[in-house]
Amino acid sequence: MSPDVISEPSNGILDRVVKFFVENQDERTKEWFLSGSITPLIMILVTYLYFCLYAGPRYMAKRKPFKLEGVLIAYNAVQVVLSIVLVYEGIEGGWRKHYNYSCQPVDYSRNPVAMRMARAVWMYYMCKVVELLDTVFFVLRKKQNQVSFLHVYHHTLMPVCGFIGVKYFAGGHGTLLGVINSFIHVCMYAYYMLAAMGPKVQKYLWWKRYLTVMQIVQFIIVFFHTVQVQFQPTCGYPKSIAALLTLNAGLFIYMFSSFYVHSYIRKSNGAAPQRTAGKAGEENNNQLECKPKDAVEANTRPAVEAKKAL
Repeated sequence: MSPDVISEPSNGILDRVVKFFVENQDERTKEWFLSGSITPLIMILVTYLYFCLYAGPRYMAKRKPFKLEGVLIAYNAVQVVLSIVLVYEGIEGGWRKHYNYSCQPVDYSRNPVAMRMARAVWMYYMCKVVELLDTVFFVLRKKQNQVSFLHVYHHTLMPVCGFIGVKYFAGGHGTLLGVINSFIHVCMYAYYMLAAMGPKVQKYLWWKRYLTVMQIVQFIIVFFHTVQVQFQPTCGYPKSIAALLTLNAGLFIYMFSSFYVHSYIRKSNGAAPQRTAGKAGEENNNQLECKPKDAVEANTRPAVEAKKAL
């Protein structure tokens, strides 16, 4: 059998895969910034990984950590504003009165409601790219212990997911995840911003543990919201995408629940020494970690240094 005949089946499969992704791209969004080709995003992510894992730590090795308090306060404030806008646009772009909570296919038309949701999906994607700065700030502040595999994996994966959403699914059932997640980010980034302002504000941040509860609740909602698509025989939303969203939500339910148990329940049941008011204020200066293996250390990390889990 000739090499041409042998390679024909594999070429046929490759051609079908390429044809699928080309033919199914969203014509409305392909000209939008960082949405036409994945190449620019890959270049951004490669640069991000190179700096955070190699160049950044080497550059900071013999230097003092940057303070960045003012930068972080401004950064968190911007994230709060962006998250508020995303919540509003997601609700008004579909979920308040236009979308079906049981099954909502993607509307690829150019009607105003569909375009509004598509723009919201693109904005969510842009926010995931901006959030790469979370890791950059860790490196510049010499907090390399927080640049864990899980943190880097999460921050690298989310822009890719955002690109796929804009490129192929700019609307529909999966966008509820973005709306809920953006609402959680409003609360989280507000907490981080306030905690960075110093001890005078930190004493009012008693509600840290409830942010973890909110995160767990959001993934429970997303889990059941996406798993129901599998039982809708006439639903036009891709079941494979819904299954991936369900799997992702299940993993995060486990991860955040493990953190909550380690960080709050087990600690409260342990024989920890009685905390003074000063120590309590110090603990309020912490931020959330989503890694179970880091839960024991979570109450010793300043808030402006904590990982943005979502």
